Amino acid sequence: MQKLADLTFPGLNSKEYKSRISSLQMKLMKFQHAIYKHRMRAVLAVEGTDAAGKGGTIKRLIDYMDPRGVRVYRIGAPTAEEVANHYLQRFWKRLPEAGEIAIFDRTWYGRVLVERVEKLSREQAWKRAYGEINEFEKMLVADGIVLIKLFLVIDKEEQRKRLLSRLKHPEKCWKITPEDFKSREYWDDYQAAYQDMLDRTYTEHAPWHIVPANSKKYARIETMEIVIRRLGEMIDLTQVRLIDPELREYALQMLKKKQKS
Repeated sequence: MQKLADLTFPGLNSKEYKSRISSLQMKLMKFQHAIYKHRMRAVLAVEGTDAAGKGGTIKRLIDYMDPRGVRVYRIGAPTAEEVANHYLQRFWKRLPEAGEIAIFDRTWYGRVLVERVEKLSREQAWKRAYGEINEFEKMLVADGIVLIKLFLVIDKEEQRKRLLSRLKHPEKCWKITPEDFKSREYWDDYQAAYQDMLDRTYTEHAPWHIVPANSKKYARIETMEIVIRRLGEMIDLTQVRLIDPELREYALQMLKKKQKS
């Protein structure tokens, strides 16, 4: 299995990026159409280092999608009501309905990451969570959900540059939170927690996909290609039609006729 230390990636110039991303977004739109048409369900679980570009990557993933069929959940600290219940309950409530895609920006892995590192949960609880999470994901997949787990990773120096950039630009500074600096304070502890998470929750039914994200352009392209490849295992895109040929022909004939004034 790939380790977090492997952050190598090929170069990608702006022209190539624009060409490839547009093509991939069209494919993702077709997959969403197929998911809706065949009443399938998909879940994208997106984790990663703070400032790794999760939000920007998700935005590009859904740019061409119909917003009525995709739900993006930005997961933060649980509410008082959620704390009073099992930690997985708030994710059960957000699972997609038939024909939908649900994208989680941060996930149920908070139990073995932030809650572990910052001692928000007892050791017994977060250690037990590895097995609970594996069973949870096994149930999702057995129930027909296409589950795709993504982990975007950057190194400490790249994180420093991105946090500085956010501080300098008004359109980005709102993203800065105290949690960003906690993650730097506990950097080594988080690296250990990430690796344990990947090692203990990489399963045949729900494998992890590690995305080197020091280059935002590369990370976005790589993430889209992973999602397309995984969806392609379930859906034959060559059989997906955005519009029925007979309906297209009928519509063209109707629209060629000029309306009488």
